[in-house]
Amino acid sequence: MKVIKAENYNDMSEKAARFIFERLVRGEVKVLGLATGGTPVGLYKRLIKHINDKNLSLSALHTVNLDEYVGLSDEDPNSYHQYMEDELFKHIQIPRSQTHLPHGDAEDSEAECTRYEKLIKDLGGVDLQLLGIGQNGHIGFNEPGSSFSGRTAVVDLAPSTIEANARYFTDKNKVPRKAITMGIGTIIESRSILLLASGKDKAEAVKKMIEGEVTEQTPATILQNHQDLTVIADKEALSQITRDI
Repeated sequence: MKVIKAENYNDMSEKAARFIFERLVRGEVKVLGLATGGTPVGLYKRLIKHINDKNLSLSALHTVNLDEYVGLSDEDPNSYHQYMEDELFKHIQIPRSQTHLPHGDAEDSEAECTRYEKLIKDLGGVDLQLLGIGQNGHIGFNEPGSSFSGRTAVVDLAPSTIEANARYFTDKNKVPRKAITMGIGTIIESRSILLLASGKDKAEAVKKMIEGEVTEQTPATILQNHQDLTVIADKEALSQITRDI
């Protein structure tokens, strides 16, 4: 595990953008795993600028997202399909046929999970997976108690996760209760992982992830066992860490 300390959210975002961009330039990443939520927004803004300033070709790149809400269509403004379109895809030249997310409104959600898991395998696996971390230590939508060997599946969202996501919805009663998510077993097979964290509200989860016991009650702790993990976090998110960084 490599931990990179950033001064603040903007510094974290720039460091993360350069981390990904440099690997794209070197051709090390053919399949890029992406995340949603508040944390990566600044990263995406800066990555767009780096890509467009250098006119970097993404014609061979495939992206795979961690998750999507069950029940939302790809066109729903609250779907992660639309998040990715607004925050990244429409600003860069990447074939839309090479940007992949689960379909939350699939008629058969279980079959959709099987399809998505096979897609990742058929692409050759994920070269670099971007992650955030929930306040309860979740990665993707793998809530506390999720199996470390789990594959892509429909999951129930924890009340704390539903509450945290309510700020993105005009009516918090419409926040989905279920999602399709890559399982921890799927995530951990990524060849490289980049995890971002910012703010004091993530400090306890980050401490457990870096220094705590590896336990399914804190899903992110499994990352301690990954062969190529980089954590970029700001000072507030690292404020509870006791070891030197």
